[in-house]
Amino acid sequence: MLATLWIILLSSTFGKCLDNGLAKTPPMGWLSWERFRCNTDCVNDPDNCISEQLFQTMTDIVVADGYASVGYEYINIDDCWLEKHRSHDGKLVADRKRFPNGIKALSDYIHSRGLKFGIYEDYGNYTCAGYPGIIGYEEKDALQFADWNVDYVKLDGCYALPYDMDHGYSTFGRLLNSTGKSMVYSCSWPVYQIYAGIQPNYSAIQTHCNLWRNYDDIQDSWASVENIIDYYGNNQDVIAPNAGPGHWNDPDMLIIGNFGLSYEQAKTQFAIWSILAAPLLMSVDLRTIRPQFKHILQNRKIIAVDQDPLGIQGRRIYKHKGIEIWSRPIGPLYQNFYSYAIAFVNRRTDGTPSDISVTLKELGLINFSGYRVEDLYENVDYGVLYPNTKIKVKVNPSGVVMLKGEVQYPVTCKCNMFVEIAYDNII
Repeated sequence: MLATLWIILLSSTFGKCLDNGLAKTPPMGWLSWERFRCNTDCVNDPDNCISEQLFQTMTDIVVADGYASVGYEYINIDDCWLEKHRSHDGKLVADRKRFPNGIKALSDYIHSRGLKFGIYEDYGNYTCAGYPGIIGYEEKDALQFADWNVDYVKLDGCYALPYDMDHGYSTFGRLLNSTGKSMVYSCSWPVYQIYAGIQPNYSAIQTHCNLWRNYDDIQDSWASVENIIDYYGNNQDVIAPNAGPGHWNDPDMLIIGNFGLSYEQAKTQFAIWSILAAPLLMSVDLRTIRPQFKHILQNRKIIAVDQDPLGIQGRRIYKHKGIEIWSRPIGPLYQNFYSYAIAFVNRRTDGTPSDISVTLKELGLINFSGYRVEDLYENVDYGVLYPNTKIKVKVNPSGVVMLKGEVQYPVTCKCNMFVEIAYDNII
């Protein structure tokens, strides 16, 4: 039944969408907001304020410490980079003290290191922090971003009317495209309309945006991550079909390596974000991140799930008494059979790991030729298993076990067996 459900759902996944040739897989990079917020005090806190120094430093670390080599490519400014007023000719001006060399110089620096540059603005009179918004200056700002060689534009929605966003966001997207400079377009269009009780027109949003926010800003806490997971699970019938190459749902930043998540919870966020085909935008101080969290962020096998070129967003397929199972169809395919990434999540807090037993068939893995199953965190290969094989995983509280089942071509042996996947994955 699960396999039939996936076929029905997949047939409606890919509709008309923005075709600027960008974000064919979910964007990956580093973003300042969740970790560094709107810290503008460069006198008393020069190492952590929103400044060109901060972004140059993070750029260097992304390259030197291996993040770029696994796919993280954008360095994105968020709010609080601007002067409080535009120039006399109406142009945006970066804070002259914190960005003394200007935005174009910072853009050039990031590009010189082989990365891409993202910037923040707001479809409103002001940004969320009270800096100039784009209203009344849309064409001028789009051209200025192109002049600065911007690769990624995040457009927030503070100080704007949600009823105006269908027109405003789509117009600004067309203006960006008309500059001749390709820029990933990240919209906050749906979330502000949802707050206002308006049902977003996702068909229009896909047509004009590469990615969009649906829900609350993430905070540095497990409760915040859980709320986002619940929202995406509870609303997946509306949300999931809108995702695909070039157009993605954005559950917000990765907070892995900050203060609010344990090691197990950090693994869970990364696993679920990959199941959701989410943008992977780190917001962490890369100068001080601990090795175990760095290893999560650089897990190539889970990144490969997130970046799967089919671009199908996964779903929650089981939820009972604190245990959840999430599934995502991925490549390679054999005939009509997908491979799958499966995340077993333990939302319980009773202090002991929980056992989850299930057959591959119950997970929707019904190819009689079997699936090569491996654990993507533990790097354990369990060989080829078959639809009637029962697997048993042991999942730590607030933790995850993530498996990949790669579909196999026909073989002569179709075995029935029981496999217990039991190990200690506590650091």
